[in-house]
Amino acid sequence: MRIIRLVLGKLILFLNWAFTPKSIARDPLAQATIDEQTGSLTLYQYEACPFCVKVRRTMKRQALNIETRDVKRSEKAREELLAGGGNLKVPCLRIKDSEQKSRWMYESGEIIDYLEGRFAAG
Repeated sequence: MRIIRLVLGKLILFLNWAFTPKSIARDPLAQATIDEQTGSLTLYQYEACPFCVKVRRTMKRQALNIETRDVKRSEKAREELLAGGGNLKVPCLRIKDSEQKSRWMYESGEIIDYLEGRFAAG
């Protein structure tokens, strides 16, 4: 089973690399504003998780510079996710509000809807 997961993970990463979506182009001022807003977001993820890849592709398509933390490779990220979100489940988007309170969003579809709704071009 471990070998199958390894092969599938590498295949997912290769296909993601081969078919990387294009980022939208914004004027520099609009992109700077969005970059400032995305500073309050963090995506907790596994590199080869298909649901995480789906969220990262949306981030790429929308030109969103959101910090990512790999829970599988970082003990600190794993601890943050468990302490804050309560589950060791990925993808998980941490959203900090203006008062530095965090909201944790776990479902890839919900995360994508949130990102597309908040940062839609045009």
